[in-house]
Amino acid sequence: MSSPFDIEEIFPDEDAAAVRLPRRQSGPAPQGLAVTLLADYTMRTGAWLPSAAIAALLAETGVSEAGARTAISRLARRGVLHGSRQGRHSSYRLAPAAVAHLSEGGRWIVRSAAAAEPWDGWWTLIAFSLPQQERTRRRALRGQLRWLGYAPLYDGLWISPHPLTPASTAQVAGVAPGAVTVFRARHVELGAMTGREPLRAWDVAAIAAHYESFLRRWRPLLPDVTARRVGGADAVRARTEVMDTYRRFAVLDPRLPVALLPARWPRAAALEVFTAVYDGLAGTAEEHVRVVAGRYADGPPPAVRSHTVADLLAGVGRIAEASGA
Repeated sequence: MSSPFDIEEIFPDEDAAAVRLPRRQSGPAPQGLAVTLLADYTMRTGAWLPSAAIAALLAETGVSEAGARTAISRLARRGVLHGSRQGRHSSYRLAPAAVAHLSEGGRWIVRSAAAAEPWDGWWTLIAFSLPQQERTRRRALRGQLRWLGYAPLYDGLWISPHPLTPASTAQVAGVAPGAVTVFRARHVELGAMTGREPLRAWDVAAIAAHYESFLRRWRPLLPDVTARRVGGADAVRARTEVMDTYRRFAVLDPRLPVALLPARWPRAAALEVFTAVYDGLAGTAEEHVRVVAGRYADGPPPAVRSHTVADLLAGVGRIAEASGA
């Protein structure tokens, strides 16, 4: 299946050749919030949540009831959620394919900033040629490349500092069979007046500004998190928002080589703040989700359970399989 999230949440003008970073949005997309919410509290157990409970939890993040129900319905149509109905009551849980994708995505999000891996100086280049009338395939391929951390050096030439894995190769080939060529190469310097540096495929200054905005938003909350002064609804809202925001950095800044970046690159600082908020609020948020879900459950409360950044790095899906969930 495609990603449970929509690349247009991050790059809303993906068809525009010059787009590198997102426009400012009025708020997180309801579908993205719903996926994040279910992933944060049900991936380890495979629990079904009543649709009314999902809507109530989304309402605490500012999503209207109509917006929440529309988001749930669309996610079900996309195959991200599976539904179950008993009488007039509906419940939903993440589809197995979505759990696998989100588990791997969680590892990718954290691993992208967890360590500054040495870089061998080689770039992966993906060249493609699709006619303008094949707009749908062009858009799908561009979106897939974005999710894999590639950026356009030129319109039909996308680049990454990392090798293309077998799984990623299959994903790209499946979108545009027969239209893609992959190279591994080193950059040859032609001089400032005639050459274009590969790093120019990313707007480094704008990425740094996104990091700084993230730090300004979340650092002030750390004393309250440490002192356990954040209540249940606020804990869920903050934890959902911090994940929904932080997960975008894996696409915006896909482990760009530190050797090529400005000094004091804020990637590590952002991970530290994210971990402090996400882990520090896990217990309080889990209890609140359990209480809200229990209000709408016909039987025993759903098996709600949160996870930590360390769990994400280990692979939440693997943890669930090992526990028999």
